[in-house]
Amino acid sequence: MADLSDTPAPAKIKRIGSRTILFDSVLVNDAFNEWFEPRYWRERHCVLGAAAGRGSAVFVEHDEQVWVLRHYHRGGIMSRFVDDRYIWIGREATRAFREWRLLSTLYLSGLPVPRPIAARVWRQGLAYTADILTAYLDETRSIDELLRSGDSLDALWPVVGRVLRQFHDRGVYHSDLNVRNILVDSRERVFLVDFDKGSLRKPGPWQQRNLGRLQRSLRKIALELGVRYEPEVWSAIERGYDGGA
Repeated sequence: MADLSDTPAPAKIKRIGSRTILFDSVLVNDAFNEWFEPRYWRERHCVLGAAAGRGSAVFVEHDEQVWVLRHYHRGGIMSRFVDDRYIWIGREATRAFREWRLLSTLYLSGLPVPRPIAARVWRQGLAYTADILTAYLDETRSIDELLRSGDSLDALWPVVGRVLRQFHDRGVYHSDLNVRNILVDSRERVFLVDFDKGSLRKPGPWQQRNLGRLQRSLRKIALELGVRYEPEVWSAIERGYDGGA
């Protein structure tokens, strides 16, 4: 397994009162608090669209680049009581900083992930809220979207398996591996997105559990679409993962 932990990140940190911004100093010369406010982009007519999900995302245009702005929301039972606040235990332990640094490491190592632009944490006493900006992946659609549109993905499943193996061989754990977080572009290149709570780990049982989560996601969407889950789909993913065609 290649060690990614020492991959350097072109990062700078900027303090603005109780807010702290971490940003890619190669991609942008400076970063601003306003970038993390959807209203700022709407007032300038720079919002290109939005995507719903556990962490709602807004697509914005900046200097002929398209970025994805995502605010961190809680999931599970806790979301019934607290929508977007997390306990403060230190800047580097925040959800946004951890995801930004992991994405930067993965991107610089050549793995197919979106490039992180900037992350912001806003401390409010013992709690904080967080946001992250990443580069938009052009002409991509999620596996979820492709399946719902009825597209044939027979040739794509082994590619998905091979890409997942690339991540696992580098020790990359994705905490929410499902059909919404695997994107495919017009050239049938596969990307992984949303690395909130992701990490770098040594090889272990987590790798098979990771794959099992994706398999459950495929079964769930088959049920939602009212079609029979095809074991051949998973066999094709496993062939790609194991190095077959």
